Amino acid sequence: MLNVLSAGTKTVFVDYRPLKVQLSNLIPLAGDILRLPFHTGSIASLSCLHVIEHVGLGRYGDPINPFGSQLAAAELQRVLAIGGKLFLSVPVGRERVCFNAHRVFEPSTVRGLFQGLQLTSFSLVDDAGRFHEEILPEAIDSLDYGCGCFELVKTRE
Repeated sequence: MLNVLSAGTKTVFVDYRPLKVQLSNLIPLAGDILRLPFHTGSIASLSCLHVIEHVGLGRYGDPINPFGSQLAAAELQRVLAIGGKLFLSVPVGRERVCFNAHRVFEPSTVRGLFQGLQLTSFSLVDDAGRFHEEILPEAIDSLDYGCGCFELVKTRE
C-alpha cells in the first residue's frame, strides 16, 4: 500500500521497526508513537492504521503501559494541524484487552480518546467480514471483533 501511496505523494512512514526500502517519495523513519518526530500542529494528513490498540502491551518491544492507547491518541492529536485529518482504524466490538496482542474498543471509547477531533466519517467491517460505509458508530450492537475506520478532523487545539 505504501508503494502505491508514495507513487502519487510524498509519504513519511514512521514505525517502531522502520522499513528498509528505497522509494522515491517514501521516507521511512524510526520512531515511537508516544514521541513522534514532528512539530506540534505540523501534520495536515495522518494515518494510523491498526497501531494504537497495540501500544503499551509489549508485543513489539515497547514498554508495558496500561495507558498506551491514550498516550498514543494524545500524541497523534498533538502533531495534527488545525483542520488536519486523522484516518484511524482499530478493532471495535466488545471492549477488552487481549494481552499482549491488542485492545478492542467500543466506538464511544475511540471518540473519547480524540476529544479534540470531530468525527467526520465512520465505516466498519463487521464480524462476518461485511463492509458498512458511512454508518453511525452508535449503530453497532453485539459486535465482537470488527474493524472500525474513523475519519476525524482537528477543529481546535
